[in-house]
Amino acid sequence: MSLLVEDEVVIDLRTQIASLQNRVKELESERARLFLRLSNCRCNEMGEKLHEFAPQYKSSMEEIGKRNSIGEAKKEEKISTKQDYETRIMKHHLKRHVALKVMYFGRRFYGFASEAQMDPTIESEIFKALEKTRLLVGEKKEIQYSRCGRTDKGVSAVGQVISLFLRSKLRRINTGNENSEETNLEDQNEGEIDYVRVLNRALPSDIRIIGWCPVPNDFSARFSCLQREYTYLFWGDSLNILDMEIAGQKFIGEHDFRNFCKMDVTNVRNYKRSISLFEIHPCDQRIGDSQLYAIKIKGRAFLWHQVRCMVAVLFMIGQGLESPDVIDALLDIRQTPRKPQYLMASDIPLVLQSCEFEGLKFKCSLDALQAVRVHLDNECRMYLLQAAIFHEAFLSCLHLPNCASTSSKLMKKTSSHVPLLSRQTEPGKMTSTGFCSLFGSESSSLRYCLNLFQLHTKSDVVNW
Repeated sequence: MSLLVEDEVVIDLRTQIASLQNRVKELESERARLFLRLSNCRCNEMGEKLHEFAPQYKSSMEEIGKRNSIGEAKKEEKISTKQDYETRIMKHHLKRHVALKVMYFGRRFYGFASEAQMDPTIESEIFKALEKTRLLVGEKKEIQYSRCGRTDKGVSAVGQVISLFLRSKLRRINTGNENSEETNLEDQNEGEIDYVRVLNRALPSDIRIIGWCPVPNDFSARFSCLQREYTYLFWGDSLNILDMEIAGQKFIGEHDFRNFCKMDVTNVRNYKRSISLFEIHPCDQRIGDSQLYAIKIKGRAFLWHQVRCMVAVLFMIGQGLESPDVIDALLDIRQTPRKPQYLMASDIPLVLQSCEFEGLKFKCSLDALQAVRVHLDNECRMYLLQAAIFHEAFLSCLHLPNCASTSSKLMKKTSSHVPLLSRQTEPGKMTSTGFCSLFGSESSSLRYCLNLFQLHTKSDVVNW
């Protein structure tokens, strides 16, 4: 019996040896194929060196082939690992809670927030700069990150504020609290990192940090904000500015703005908001007889797309398509319980102007401030040159035939305006279970999209 077992072991070993010999032949064949490929490409010198030292690295040829096949995915994983490692290193540094004032031109971005959105976003670019400059001391939850305004795609800002813990050069001050890692807010800034200058060197040209301020550990850029101010720029061509101002004053005070927003039934249950200021004033810019105006709206908090919906109705009033009294009707949810279907104003002219906080004094070093001013001046000059080129093209088109027919078509479209209070309303059966549930049924959702398309093609045509 023992001889039989030994025979089986010998047979098994011979089988394994034969398998290994076949494997060696396969590797030799693969090595020859790779050398042939290398000899036919631009990497001749590399191929010759590999051939020279191949006996020393015969066992690693298969691994080299795998690395080549993985390609860019492996490189990205390596870079990500390196960044995570650097972030972990920063956790051992001193840190302080700061607020950063941010300005950005939002045209090329998919909004401010990076969650569940496409790249690029303003937030993703800021965190790339924070990683590059090694100012991060942890992940978002660990650094108490918060933002004041979550602006949408295309919207710009000159006074956005975010708060988070960043790396600091200052030593801890013994405050008697073992968990406190914050320095004295106002008296201990000498020798601190110049956050504005450091970050602006790593940010793209359409994002700039314009100030920073130390804040208490319990500060939140979102919940500590007292007022938010938005500006909407527009050309006043053939618009009745006086009627728009009369209508805009009706927004002041606390109202239910459900007819002036895009419904967010998942996160919002209360649609009452308070507006403390509404103004329309002319700006310095003019093009021929066209005057640029700015609508200024200030409030503590705003609903999703609230400002753009308010401006859209104001434009209808300015065109003479609606009466200023339509604002009263839309603010009265007993008279108008559901929002009429209408298109929002464009996102590009909307600017988050400022965010107000109690006791915050943003600072910026002279060198950093001068660099920001020079950068913004250069950007203004570049865009003015582009505007001048477009204006020259516009002037050249004035001499082309059939210019009058374009304006007549525009007049025909605006004359087919459907009064807001006579329009179909947006579906009111809104749940968080999906698109069809949001609109009640599949057929009603199709009717809703069709009505919006008809409104877009038949009425409310204005250069916003």
